[in-house]
Amino acid sequence: MQIVFATHNQNKLKEIQALLPQHIKLISLKAIGCFEDIPETQNTIEGNAVQKAVYVKTNYGYDCFADDTGLEVETLNGEPGVYSARYAGAQRDANDNMDLLLQNLKDKDNRNAQFKTVIALQLHNKQYTYTGICKGKITTFKSGNQGFGYDPIFKPGGYEQTFAEMDLELKNKIGHRGKATKKLIEFLNKIS
Repeated sequence: MQIVFATHNQNKLKEIQALLPQHIKLISLKAIGCFEDIPETQNTIEGNAVQKAVYVKTNYGYDCFADDTGLEVETLNGEPGVYSARYAGAQRDANDNMDLLLQNLKDKDNRNAQFKTVIALQLHNKQYTYTGICKGKITTFKSGNQGFGYDPIFKPGGYEQTFAEMDLELKNKIGHRGKATKKLIEFLNKIS
């Protein structure tokens, strides 16, 4: 089975590819000639995932899946949420985003947060969604150099390491994207 993963993010591509069984082959956006930024104009994580998958299916004709992920911080009423990638501005800089979040939490005791990933699948003109959540806490400083995004300041519940201090195998096992992807794989295995 071949399917397009609607992302230009090489880190996400690497994480998802590591989870997929060998009979499911990912096709990149580059391989189908999609080089433009796919719109993400919805006000929910689910909405953005669906929008990206529909965009690829409509404009390129391929069955595909897309994901969107947000970091939701309890004491900040769910911020940065759907705006996680551009929390500190349109430049989408991970360090700027982390610095702003740490600044906004400076005087807060409650550091509870969760990562939420929604995967939207467009397959045979039907749409499916799969959600993965990983609860944890925001640390007070950055630690680790694995992963990407907010990984250096997110410590999943039950662990003393941030995502950025974990190897990819452990992060995929307990993390939000891994959980959503496992649900996607279970479905694809049933139909392939």
